[in-house]
Amino acid sequence: MPHFVTSEAELEALYGQPAGPAVFKEIDHISEHYRRFIETSPFVVLATSGPEGLDCTPRGDPAGFVRVVDARTVMLPDRRGNNRIDTLRNLVRDPRIALLFLIPGEGRTLRINGRARISVDPELCASFTMEGKPPRSVIVITAERVYTQCPKALVRSRLWDPARHVAGGTLPSSGTIMKALQEGFDAESYDRNYPQHMKATIY
Repeated sequence: MPHFVTSEAELEALYGQPAGPAVFKEIDHISEHYRRFIETSPFVVLATSGPEGLDCTPRGDPAGFVRVVDARTVMLPDRRGNNRIDTLRNLVRDPRIALLFLIPGEGRTLRINGRARISVDPELCASFTMEGKPPRSVIVITAERVYTQCPKALVRSRLWDPARHVAGGTLPSSGTIMKALQEGFDAESYDRNYPQHMKATIY
């Protein structure tokens, strides 16, 4: 297929150079305004890298679950999941991390690029306890680049528009998907029991 862009020079010729707010809104620390975005967000997407490739994973909790420690440091608990630990496995081999914070109803997003370590300090983990259950570990991130992203993508997608919400039953259930991947999988029981399983294991 022709017309692939293969160099930075070609990209710059096509798009030009960023200027104005696109440049000066990026800083190397968490300002008070950026702190408000982080503390208002109940949802963040983490991107990490490892020898096998890239990984991107969602994390969510009540707003404020990502703790701003100081102008260069944020922490977030690693809540109970499926034990794939793709993010954590990547971080012990490559500490680079990127975070994208979303706030329901807000078009702008906030991005942090930096480096992370995994803490299992008992007192720190206990400080993130929810419903009587502390996380097994806490991801401690040192911010290197922090900036807001303009709302164009969320405006174009109409992400927060209730009229765009997908009706229940439109997509195949999790059980249906897994049954197609594993012969003999009991999709009906899985889907029937999952709401209670979710409730019992969310923390």
